[in-house]
Amino acid sequence: MISKIKQDLPASLVVFIVALPLCLGVALASGAPLLSGVIAGIIGGIVVGFLSQSHTSVSGPAAGLAAVVLSAITQLGSFEIFLLAVVLAGILQLVVGIAKGGFIANYIPSNVIKGLLAAIGIILILKQIPHAVGFDRHTEDDFAFLQKNGENTFSELIQIFNDFSWGAIIISIISILVMIYWDKTPMKKIKFFPASLFVVVLGVSLNELFQNLFPMLAISATHLVQIPKFEGINSMITLPNFGSIGNYHVWIIAFTIAVIASLETLLNLEAVEKLDPHKREASPNKELVAQGIGNIFSGLVGGIPITSVIVRSSVNINAGGETKLSAILHGVFLLISVLLLSPILNLIPLASLACILLLTGYKLAKLSLFKDMYSKGLNQFIPFIATVLAIVFTDLLIGVLIGLAISIFYILKSNYKNPFVLAKETLHIDETVRLELPNQVSFLNKASIKETLWNVPNNSKVIIDATYSNYIDNDVLEVIEDFRSTISIEKEIKLNVIGLKEHYQLEDHIQFVNVLDKATQQIMTPNEILEILKKGNERFVTGNWTEKYIKHQVSATSSAQNPYAIVLSCIDSRTSTEQIFDLGLGDVFSIRIAGNILNDDILGSMEFGMHEIGVKLLLVLGHTNCGAVIGACNHVKLGNLTTLLDKIKPAIENEKTILENRDGSNTVFVDKVTEQNVFHTIGRIRNESAIIAELEQVGKIKIVGGLYDVETGKVNFYE
Repeated sequence: MISKIKQDLPASLVVFIVALPLCLGVALASGAPLLSGVIAGIIGGIVVGFLSQSHTSVSGPAAGLAAVVLSAITQLGSFEIFLLAVVLAGILQLVVGIAKGGFIANYIPSNVIKGLLAAIGIILILKQIPHAVGFDRHTEDDFAFLQKNGENTFSELIQIFNDFSWGAIIISIISILVMIYWDKTPMKKIKFFPASLFVVVLGVSLNELFQNLFPMLAISATHLVQIPKFEGINSMITLPNFGSIGNYHVWIIAFTIAVIASLETLLNLEAVEKLDPHKREASPNKELVAQGIGNIFSGLVGGIPITSVIVRSSVNINAGGETKLSAILHGVFLLISVLLLSPILNLIPLASLACILLLTGYKLAKLSLFKDMYSKGLNQFIPFIATVLAIVFTDLLIGVLIGLAISIFYILKSNYKNPFVLAKETLHIDETVRLELPNQVSFLNKASIKETLWNVPNNSKVIIDATYSNYIDNDVLEVIEDFRSTISIEKEIKLNVIGLKEHYQLEDHIQFVNVLDKATQQIMTPNEILEILKKGNERFVTGNWTEKYIKHQVSATSSAQNPYAIVLSCIDSRTSTEQIFDLGLGDVFSIRIAGNILNDDILGSMEFGMHEIGVKLLLVLGHTNCGAVIGACNHVKLGNLTTLLDKIKPAIENEKTILENRDGSNTVFVDKVTEQNVFHTIGRIRNESAIIAELEQVGKIKIVGGLYDVETGKVNFYE
């Protein structure tokens, strides 16, 4: 922390200057002694700041609890009894933090967090405009739309035309211009003296100038910071009434404070992490522990409840705060201000503070944020804008709860529509419906999975694949079991359920395996087989490979083989036939030799496959950038390889379109020779095998060529 003191010290001064009137205002709005708000700010800065892991969060009394505090003090009839409820609330937070209950923060949607930030920005602007023009009848940090004086946020803005201060307006205009253009001046290099601190000094100086030279512009005391006079430690500290520990109203209020303070803290912690330029994370559990200890201390010495506060935290970040030293120092400054500096601090115009908060509000609610959220779709934008409007027209807590409710609706809707991957796969000549379950399958997915399975047509083949699922809710397992034991039987559906973990107490269920049987092989035509290879290559190129379930295919093909094609391809490591055509086990005879050349042994293997096994299609497959063809074009001589390469020479002679650079360095020439080599091999097959030639003549088989592009993965067929 000490290494960042050049950034944290000036930031802490700015946060302190902003926090001080807010502490007083929250206390006033809560019906509590004014110093209780400052005490809460001191504890939030020093105690919580020291214990917290967050680098930029600043804690203190929050407006979101003001109504709860006011109601609680009225109900309990004593501020001392209320302090006991604060202590108990802190203990509850401490217990929840130790029990690692902060995980709830991970389930708060980002659109609600961003809506909270934008709403705070709008409220800051709307609520600080009256202060900026010197209309300060009610200076409390009232974030609610409906105010205690009978006005609302907008009617309060209308009132400023009837009661404003020209001196405050002048200070505000100059202050805003200073902060806007600060970074374009040499002053921006002085990190120890940020624009917001300069604005405060400027405001005090201008008001002193008005009082001496232009009295009509002077800002009165009601428009300045007002800190109560310190009259000894006893006047500052109020002890809780522990005699009321048995009062169940105290416990209800303590529970209410603990829940609201914890939710606000976790929400603000998430929001602050998004604002942090370094995107540093803090443990929500340890934050609850820190907040709990802070509220225990606050209640023990006469302070109102504490939470992490987004306004002070965002001011801290905007002022350049880097570590939690800024939060700690701001608490120290609050303590010093109460003890020593109240006469000096009471010279600060509220208009100067309002300008700092106006700029903070603008940064939180930029138009670009709304455009970005809209571009992400209505499922993100509607919860976001609903959160913004709800907070602006109600208060922080109610607005966030409304935003969460709408966001949960869209989450449920999304889970209903997209809990799994549903695909139809055509393997061989059969269509299979495959339902792939995601990593986590909760009860929220039950309805959509059931609807999908119950609507599968009669006599279908269905695969329910749970291979990638680490968790499946029991409700979903019951749906799968009902489909297996009842629906699939009644609708004569062949069903495979695979990938289930042992602890689900539901075993894999296999009724079919997508491998070729003899009957299917016999009814397939050569053109149908060729189409299967083409579609398989399309899947390979696009990356939409089918699931093979090789483990089951091993067992299914162990007794016999019924392949539908023979592929003569190169031995090149990049030309694996089964992958290029997205094939399963037992689908093809794969013959691989350098340069996809022909010899008697290979020809005999082909005759066996076509005459004895029933193969319907023969594909001779060359590929671009073929090493064997390059060697033949360069007339390489190397042991037994020389004989092999000699068999490619007729293809070189047959290539007549390229007349220059006829060697292996010319890639176009090499690929042209490869094509000719495919045609030459097909010609040799027809000429040298009477068996294959006869089968082709009567239409039982088909011979085609192909060229595989090693750069794109695509096969061009020569029919």
